[in-house]
Amino acid sequence: MGSVLSATIGERLYKAFIYDDRYKLYFKGLGNTLLIALLATLIGVAIGVTLAMIVYVNKKTGKLKVLSLVAKTYIMIIRGTPVVLQLFIMYFVVLASSDNGILIGALTFGLNSGAYVAEIVRAGFESVDYGQMEAGRSLGLSTGQTLLRVVTPQAVRNVMPPLFNEFITLVKETAIVGYVGILDLGKVPGLIQSRTFDYLFPLLIAAVMYLVIVMGLTGILKLIEKQMAKTDRNYKRIKVRGKKKDYIVEA
Repeated sequence: MGSVLSATIGERLYKAFIYDDRYKLYFKGLGNTLLIALLATLIGVAIGVTLAMIVYVNKKTGKLKVLSLVAKTYIMIIRGTPVVLQLFIMYFVVLASSDNGILIGALTFGLNSGAYVAEIVRAGFESVDYGQMEAGRSLGLSTGQTLLRVVTPQAVRNVMPPLFNEFITLVKETAIVGYVGILDLGKVPGLIQSRTFDYLFPLLIAAVMYLVIVMGLTGILKLIEKQMAKTDRNYKRIKVRGKKKDYIVEA
């Protein structure tokens, strides 16, 4: 430890990132992180949209009562339990026979994200005036057709910024997959530390890489929001994951 502390900053940085091609480990971990986050987002959107439609239809028409109860129960359980416990259950119990860490991570966070996406999409559906549903029904469309052809296209525009933010959130939250040995960017510093005995620089390098990715994605999100806001005259805001930051959606 003394030799580590006596080394110069350049030497410590070199050993943490350059020596023995260790930078490849960081970028491999980053690639796995982005892949898990992307797959989890796709799974979460599929689940969330389905749940949101069920709850919305039940609220507006009184149909699908049993499915709506199941959807609400799922959302309550997922949102009410720590994601790290859900990861342990998937890794050690549900998918104990699988050695595909990417799949386990993606499924875990996809199932978790689905509950949050459901609330985002539900808020998007409810931001569309109910008169749109009535107009579709008056034209002879069924409830399902009206929801898919009239309400959903308008709701999609409203929920795009929050859904993109969900992807950004997953990029950071998936760092816990390293707890079960999955190689992501959050796991790499521990591997480097075991070889260099230097705790600071591996962590700083991973933190900087996370920051750069998140700042880049946040910049893209702001451009999307700005572009969409240009087409809106009136908006209201919906909350995501209970955080103070809101997102503009059409009123």
